[in-house]
This record gives sequence, C-alpha cells and structure tokens, in this order.
Amino acid sequence: MGSVKHLHLADIGDEDVEPTAVIAAAGEGDLAAFEALYRRFAPRLYGLCLRLTGQREAAEDCVQESFVAAWRGLGRFEKRSRFSTWLQRIAIRTVISRRRGLRNAHEVGEPAAGLPDRPDPGGGAPPLDLERAIAALPEGARDVLVLVGIYGYSHAEAASALGVAEGTCKAQLHRARALLSAALGLEGS
Repeated sequence: MGSVKHLHLADIGDEDVEPTAVIAAAGEGDLAAFEALYRRFAPRLYGLCLRLTGQREAAEDCVQESFVAAWRGLGRFEKRSRFSTWLQRIAIRTVISRRRGLRNAHEVGEPAAGLPDRPDPGGGAPPLDLERAIAALPEGARDVLVLVGIYGYSHAEAASALGVAEGTCKAQLHRARALLSAALGLEGS
C-alpha cells in the first residue's frame, strides 16, 4: 500500500498527465487514491458546476454528488476518454437532474445583486463582471456557452451532454453571445 501512496504523489501533480495508476488504485477501492483524485479535479469541477448553476451552494452540492456518483461508477470507467472528461459529464448530468428535480425548488438562491462592488477610485467605467453576466443568462444559453465557449466542447459533444440537438446547441450559443454582449455593453464593439 505504501508504494501506491508514493504513486499518488508522483502521478497526481502534472495537469496534462492522466493519473492512470491513481485511477486504477481508486477503482480497486483505495480511498487515499480517490481523495487524491478529488483534490486534483474538484476545483475545476466546481468551476463548471458554478457556471452551470449560477449558485455557490448548488455548485458545491453538485460537485459532491458528482464525486459520489464517480466513486460508485469508477469500476465502469472505460478509459475511452480522459478521467476529467468523464467527471465533467457526470457533473453536467448532475446539474441537469437537479434542475429537473424538486431539490432546486427548495434552495435559497444568492441575492440577484450579489455582493456590493467596491468602486475603483482610478477608473471611470465600472468593471465588467463576466461571471455575473454568465450566471444571469437563461439556463440553455448558459449551459452551451459554458461547455462550448469556456470548456472547449464541440457542438456535438455539448449537444450530447445536454441532451439537445446540435442545431439547438448552435442556436443557444449564438443567443448566449448576443445576450452576453448586451449585458456587458459590447454591442457596438
């Protein structure tokens, strides 16, 4: 078991290298290996969930639910895609299923205005708050913008993950970009 823990430290650090030994150990029930995977992938998964839900608490819940589902399904991970891609698909399905379920009907959302902005003493124009503008987009448009525009999914991959037609995906991306430009005051730019 000591050599497996040594592998965790050696394999988990480089972002571009798939930690295959750690994934295999976690698949065999090694909790320390799964914890190492959690520590590596949770921040990115949280960013994805936060952008898809627009709410911190909901994003945290989705990350937790996603990792529980990943733990349960780790034996079925077929390695046809990267582990991070597999986790992202689980997270996307988790966010979508939460929307369809009753859970989010009972959640208390963050205030629409958010935290007050501190004025910039040196700047005349207010800062662009891209994350807030993305969170304010309608769900379908936000989902496609996050997956295609931020995470680099192709339209086919995003459409498959969201359960919509590829044409719908393209239309939603166009809609999202137009709404985002309007929200940020960039129409004439």
